[in-house]
Amino acid sequence: MMFAIGDSVAVADLWLWFSSHAIWILMGAALALALLVYGRPRLLDWLSHTLHGDRAIAVQRLCDVVIATLDAVIVTVIAAAAIAITVAREGPEALITPESIQLWFMTHGLLILLIAAIGYLLYRLMKTAIPGIVESSMSSRGRGRKAREDLARRVQTLSGAMSTIVGITIVIVASFMILGEMGVDVTPLLATAGVAGIAIGLGAQSLIRDMIAGLFILMEDQYNKGDVVKVAGIAGLVEDVTLKRTVLRDLDGIVHTIPNGEIKMASNYTKEYSRMNLDVPVAYAENLERVIAVINRVGQEIARDPVWGPKIRSAPQSLGVNKFGESGVEIKVLGDTKPMMQWEVAREFRLRIKKAFDQEHIEIPFPHLRLYYGQTDSGSSLRCPVCQHPHVDGGKYCSNCGASLPVDAGPAQPQTESK
Repeated sequence: MMFAIGDSVAVADLWLWFSSHAIWILMGAALALALLVYGRPRLLDWLSHTLHGDRAIAVQRLCDVVIATLDAVIVTVIAAAAIAITVAREGPEALITPESIQLWFMTHGLLILLIAAIGYLLYRLMKTAIPGIVESSMSSRGRGRKAREDLARRVQTLSGAMSTIVGITIVIVASFMILGEMGVDVTPLLATAGVAGIAIGLGAQSLIRDMIAGLFILMEDQYNKGDVVKVAGIAGLVEDVTLKRTVLRDLDGIVHTIPNGEIKMASNYTKEYSRMNLDVPVAYAENLERVIAVINRVGQEIARDPVWGPKIRSAPQSLGVNKFGESGVEIKVLGDTKPMMQWEVAREFRLRIKKAFDQEHIEIPFPHLRLYYGQTDSGSSLRCPVCQHPHVDGGKYCSNCGASLPVDAGPAQPQTESK
């Protein structure tokens, strides 16, 4: 009997403590439930990438059981805290009276249900309307399949992020309204939430900066998955872009994860179209009008090619002399291509230019040295068949342009002057 009385006193003391701290327990349990809901898919995703085989399956099953148990415990704590708050306001005798329960439901319960229903309907409405609003606010100048896919991907990413923000806002506002209807003074809660928000904002300002930067990247369509870009000093193919980070893979196959807040300038090499930009060097002795005509002819040929033509938007053509280099004159060549085709087209164009120059005997300069041994070229009997330079060293190649000399070429014999 004494143990029963002692147990009753202990339970009463525990309930008294629980009732006096019910509002804080309710807030903590709600926060724990939110963290559990938010962290569960990320924990399972991390486990699926970290563990493999039977061990991964066993660990995932254990996590499911633990998370389900925690869900039940947290929901029970939330329900108990809500009952404790109601008891503290109405009194235990009034709570268990059917008439008082009916009166409380008519005066407060219906309004609480109305607030919850309006919040839910508003969330569903915004979740349905946000994709259309986001899509209408974006401009897509392309009309192709890739442009539509990029637009759909941006709309999906932004809509998900904005729906989450709207949902959190609605839940917070509805919760404070419900607590106020239950008789809880929300003024201290607002002050506490404000201080906590400032503390969280100061601690997670880098995360907030990354998400804001990612939001503008997606809204302004700076780049998308599949583009080749240069951000934060790193160039590569965009494998993924979210509100928080951008994932690039460079030519060496290295994957770079870059927080969006670190991106000050983004250079997109493949937005809507790409451009082939080449400088073709030729020797100073060449006829530049003839060289430019050959370059333009090769550009027209590659643009009409059944394989390379579909990859080109405008035929490569010369813009004229761009630079007087150390070894030759550089001719600027530009041509627009489909996105990501500029490097492939440039390689084929270089190959065709080399073949055309060889056929037209147009010299592409290269570093070389001329060695003279004191002879004069006035008595040379052999000249290079390409550049007509006198052959003075008896070699197999011309000392001026590098062209092959006739097989029977021998050293030039100096002529003696008769007296």
